[in-house]
Amino acid sequence: MHPRRRFLNTLAATGLGTLSGLLLSPVARAAKAYEFTLSDEEWKKRLTPDQYAVLRHAGTERPFSSPLDHEKRAGVFACAGCQLPLFTSATKFDSGTGWPSFWKPMANAVEKASDKSFGMTRDEVLCRRCGGHLGHVFDDGPPPTGLRYCMNGLALTFTPGAAPAA
Repeated sequence: MHPRRRFLNTLAATGLGTLSGLLLSPVARAAKAYEFTLSDEEWKKRLTPDQYAVLRHAGTERPFSSPLDHEKRAGVFACAGCQLPLFTSATKFDSGTGWPSFWKPMANAVEKASDKSFGMTRDEVLCRRCGGHLGHVFDDGPPPTGLRYCMNGLALTFTPGAAPAA
């Protein structure tokens, strides 16, 4: 096998999304002071290495790898970095993409930033309290919003119980 092809296959097998996230620095987070802040060392202690790669360096988990993609109970999905409630189970749907998906965040929970990585422009979704990278939002979701908040399960925690209405 050609060395270049072997290198590319190795990158794909080890999770190109996570590796690329480690190489990219989220511009929006660097330019803004957030309500909940920690030093880089404190983030590393608070989060698992995979959560750190996703939340702090805009990594992406492998599709279909998160148990939260299949979570069906009523409850609230919060930021794994600062525990801010982000989404309710009432807005979760199965997008078939392999990542937990929602059609609407909770009020005052997330913010969007322009992501121009990989030669395309997407809307990155960040936790509004700590600036953690959650995923991206697309305009191919179900009614009533038509939006698909495609979130990394590693960026979320789930607390079962009565969920607020959508």
